[in-house]
Parts: sequence; structure tokens; C-alpha cells
Amino acid sequence: MSTFDTVPVSAQLHTIGDYLRFAASQFNRAELYFGHGTDNAWDEAVTLVMYALDLPEHLTEQVMACRLLDQEKSELLAIIERRVVENIPAAYITNHARFANLSFYVDDRVLVPRSPIGEYIEKQFAPLIDANKPPERILDLCTGSGCIAIACAYAFPEAEVDALDLSVDALNVAQINIENHGLSEQVIPIQSDVFSGIPGLSYDLIVTNPPYVDQEDVDSLPQEYIHEPEMGLGCGVDGLDIVRKILAQASEHLNDNGLLICEVGNSQIHVEEVYPEVPFTWLTFERGGHGVFMLTKAQLLQYAETFKQQVID
Repeated sequence: MSTFDTVPVSAQLHTIGDYLRFAASQFNRAELYFGHGTDNAWDEAVTLVMYALDLPEHLTEQVMACRLLDQEKSELLAIIERRVVENIPAAYITNHARFANLSFYVDDRVLVPRSPIGEYIEKQFAPLIDANKPPERILDLCTGSGCIAIACAYAFPEAEVDALDLSVDALNVAQINIENHGLSEQVIPIQSDVFSGIPGLSYDLIVTNPPYVDQEDVDSLPQEYIHEPEMGLGCGVDGLDIVRKILAQASEHLNDNGLLICEVGNSQIHVEEVYPEVPFTWLTFERGGHGVFMLTKAQLLQYAETFKQQVID
């Protein structure tokens, strides 16, 4: 039985504007979580309704007033119901997400792209990286959909970019995106458990958005996150099991003057507790976001013993 009594509903809703308003109201009443591409019910409604109608998301009064066919109404109600009942993020319904002003294919084999690091990629990591000395080799560690690797390839078209992930499923999605963007010669997907798959390779820039959600946050995540791969979210009691390994091993894979940029989100508090003596540079964001640090190779070497002592086998 449908959540919506579709005959009376479809008989009373006629235009795109009607369905946008109806969808947003349903999403608000269901108290859905928004954080996988949109941050409010209206934008989520626009994403899903316009996707179902094969229309761009640019709304005008003329578009809002367009009347719908009965078949279109049925399809829209089905999608709205699916979002409400199953708590599926819109990106998994549309198989589409945007990151750093680029489009990506996504499904439930990968996390929905949302890292604030995209803001820095768009500006070629200025002022962290000298524009006159762009990186020649870049590593995206824990690549997932490949969004960071691909965005870096656009930002630095002369750079070689490796995209590493432990999950073969994730790498298959990354490959779809690499091919869709025509970057098969520049971005190389590699299966690897942290750095294990690239012995002897080093980079000018390592960017990583690893699993970092601590157990307390994992236990309280909204239902929408259940649809994302668990191995891409939680990572131990304090969320830092993989981050510890990255910090202990990254210097071996950085060239002189190389940089490590790593996202740890809410686990920033744990990073600061575990490594109180390490001078992490915490990045700031104009469009919102937190929990992203930068360390130089020199700093990684300086605190190498501290990092190695903290690794959990």
C-alpha cells in the first residue's frame, strides 16, 4: 500500500510547482536528514522532481507552472515516497552528485561526495601550494567515487594522479567516473590497503578523505547513512584507525616539500587529543566544513616516532 493515496493526491496536484511544494512538505514532515548534496527539503525536492522529469534544476515561473501527464505524476509520487519511506539519499536515487563543480556517477558502493576539500581543489590549493610550482604527482588515498582524484586532475592538468582504495566495488565506480571525464590516461585507479599497493612510489601531494567516524557518531548517524558503505564511514572507537596508519606512513610516499591533506571531520577532537604535540594546520573553509588538516613532509618526519607509536594493528 502506498504511503500516499495516489489517486486523490495526483488529482489535486497538477504542475511542477505543485509537486515541488508537496515533496518538500512530505520531506519536512518525515524529518528526513539532508547532507548528501543538499541541506534542506526544498533543494532535495528540486533535485528529485527535476531528475524524474529529465529537466535542468533551473526554475522559472514558466517551468513551475508546467502541467504534468498522469504517468509523470505517478513516477514523481513513487520517487517522493521512496525518499520518505526508505530514507535513501537523493544522490543514490538519481545516481548523480556534484563535487568541485563537476558531475559524478554514484551508487551505494561509494560514499556520496561531500568533502569540503573540494573548495581547495577548485582554487588549486592556494595559498597552500605555490602556483608556480604545481604538483606533478598527486595521490588520492581512499578515493571512493574518484571525485577528489578527478577534480585534482582538472585543477592540475599536467599532473599524474593515482586513485587508491581498498574496495574493488569503489574502484569500479571510480573507473566509471574516470572514463566519463575522459581521464583514463591521467587518473589511475589502484587497489591498495592504505599505501600497500604503491611500494616505492612518492608524490608531491597526498589528499585523503579516509573513514574517520568514531563509534559514538556511527551509533547515532541518521538513517540515510545506512545506505552508504559502512567501511567508508566508521573506523574504530575514536575513528582514527586508518588515520594513524596514514600519519605513520605518509612521509615515505611524499617527495621533498610534499604535503599531506587529510579530512577527519568531527574526529578532529580525537586527533588533537592523541597528538597534542603535533602542530597540525587546520584548514578553514568559506563554504562551511571543518576537520581537515595539513602537514608537510618535514613535519611528518619530525614527529615520525610519535606517529609510529600510535599505530593500532
